[in-house]
Amino acid sequence: MRGLFPLVSAAVAKLMPVERLRWISFGHVEADESGAMNQWLAAAPRAEVTHGMTACMVSLNDLADRLPRPLQDSDVIDLGGKRIRYIDTPHVPHGWESGVMFEESTKTMLCGDLFTQVGGGKAVTESDILDPAIAAEEMFQASSLTPSTGKIIRKLANLGPTTLGVMHGSSFRGDGGAALHALADYYDARRKRLAA
Repeated sequence: MRGLFPLVSAAVAKLMPVERLRWISFGHVEADESGAMNQWLAAAPRAEVTHGMTACMVSLNDLADRLPRPLQDSDVIDLGGKRIRYIDTPHVPHGWESGVMFEESTKTMLCGDLFTQVGGGKAVTESDILDPAIAAEEMFQASSLTPSTGKIIRKLANLGPTTLGVMHGSSFRGDGGAALHALADYYDARRKRLAA
């Protein structure tokens, strides 16, 4: 969010000079994920926003102070030793422009709003994140339920992530593929339950 930019940019500055940032991306276009996008662009003059074609076409070409770099499904950005793969996930968990990033060498998936949890938790856990994510979904009902929801999540699971970077709640270290398959099963069962 824009209001958090001073706090977050100060934290980033402890790791590297903010002006050296090269890429800016997020799961989907929403204030809590991309609200500070133009502040990041101003602080990092060489940085580019990058996202999927849909997000660029319907929002980012207009919202971003510099034109974004659109990515097709499975496009890779080589960071010099790290390869970030963009994966289109339309309507998963919500927003038709949604997508995730998968760093291939560490098998880290940046999940955006998948596995959203409420309450304070550890930054990274090896414990169950499925039950807290189900509880949050039952509370907020924020995810789009389509015939493709489970299929898209299983596509992510098949990449075999070992770390799931969660935006809202604890990130997960362990068998991310199994956690994603279980999440897909939950959404399929929920969609059937609501259709009945």
